[in-house]
Amino acid sequence: MVTLAKHILVSVLLIAISQVAGCATTTASTDEQVRTEGDPWEPMNRTVFRINTMVDKATLKPIAKGYKKILPTPVRRGIYNFSANLLTPRSAINNFLQGKISRGFDDIARFFFNSSIGIGGIFDVASAGGLEIYGETFSQTMAVWGVPEGPYLMLPVLGPQSLLDTVTLPIDILADPLVHYDNSSVRDRVYALRMIDLRARLLTADKFLEDSKDPYITLRESYLQNRQYGIHDGDPPDYDDFYGEFLDEEE
Repeated sequence: MVTLAKHILVSVLLIAISQVAGCATTTASTDEQVRTEGDPWEPMNRTVFRINTMVDKATLKPIAKGYKKILPTPVRRGIYNFSANLLTPRSAINNFLQGKISRGFDDIARFFFNSSIGIGGIFDVASAGGLEIYGETFSQTMAVWGVPEGPYLMLPVLGPQSLLDTVTLPIDILADPLVHYDNSSVRDRVYALRMIDLRARLLTADKFLEDSKDPYITLRESYLQNRQYGIHDGDPPDYDDFYGEFLDEEE
């Protein structure tokens, strides 16, 4: 029954993505229209961004600072490695779906070596052996297949996303082995630790945002650029054309 429900969920999401693709392809005739198309929900996004920032400063950021101060670097690296290793099978599936067969087998090899020799992934022996981390998601797969990204979207807590990211998020969650672990107490603690570790690794970016003239635009551009690098495996299209509409706005 659970398997059937998952298949139904995937089918519904694929239909939703096709509808999103049809709604996200309007042609703009001016630079302002292009900006509106790329971020048509900017007023709402800015409001969510401000709320996220206030909540983060009051909760997650102080916890992340304490986490980074108390735990030594090797321990934090082991926590990150363990979490990243759990998501390696998901990356392998998406590499295969994208036709990147050799990368898919590299992911399988990473998971095998790190889960065994690396003691459950705590030690990243695969990277030491020359196997790269790819971290492919279903959202990236859909983008490689030609599904449009859709508008930029700022989500509560989760932060910057494309509409395609948001629609495919349930599939990526289902592809995370941790979600299928029956012991909810342990699972929830691992999720919390994963979030705190991620926030701690983003602390170095805080000053970059704080020093920018418009932190919202800075975060948006950083996300969009990183997103395209991930989709195109480090060889994105010409950024002068792709991001010109947003960069003009900031300038």
